[in-house]
Amino acid sequence: MPHIPLSQARREDRERPIELGKTALLSIDMQNAEWSAEMAADARATGSSKVDFLDRLEHIVIPNQVRLQSAAREAGLEVIYTVIEALTKDGRDISLDHKISGLFFPKGSLEAKVIPAVAPADDEILIPKTASGIFNCTNIEYVLRNMGIEYVVIYGVCTDQCVETAVRDACDRGFLVTQVEDCCAADDPKRHERSIQAMGGHYCRMRTTDEMLKELASMRA
Repeated sequence: MPHIPLSQARREDRERPIELGKTALLSIDMQNAEWSAEMAADARATGSSKVDFLDRLEHIVIPNQVRLQSAAREAGLEVIYTVIEALTKDGRDISLDHKISGLFFPKGSLEAKVIPAVAPADDEILIPKTASGIFNCTNIEYVLRNMGIEYVVIYGVCTDQCVETAVRDACDRGFLVTQVEDCCAADDPKRHERSIQAMGGHYCRMRTTDEMLKELASMRA
């Protein structure tokens, strides 16, 4: 992790630019259970309360993630994914909270697979999880340390739930975190905004996709 002596630590350190070779993108729960073209069409036809969420995913979040992940790959950054997926077919291994919430996607199920447009490429890492916080229920910290990662760029769904938990936990474990606001979505726009306001400048630096693309381009130059 970045070493900053207590006497030298400043609030501005949270805004430090990422470094090539020390940065990983972390995509949170961008899986078929959250969005599909059929799901979005059905929501519009029935007037579902999830229309805003699904529309934001389709028209803002997914296109921005495509751009971000492509630029990260070109820069040689690690792109890591997590999805909610049980280790078993009957869900006996999932967390109590997920059992109560009905968040059960069996091992190998279609719902647990990453949305094709933003899915892993080549040898990119996918880590299934069975609770909200990936740092609490998987070996991701061990994996990041092994790869020399000090900066984590986090995005996905839902902003105020699994994404926010990942941001807080990564910060607490000594990583410098960037959250990409327009690569995230929550069930309700107000919940998204509240979470963004709570996280930015406190647990992470907040950036847009365009800002991250400019930062990556300048680093490569």
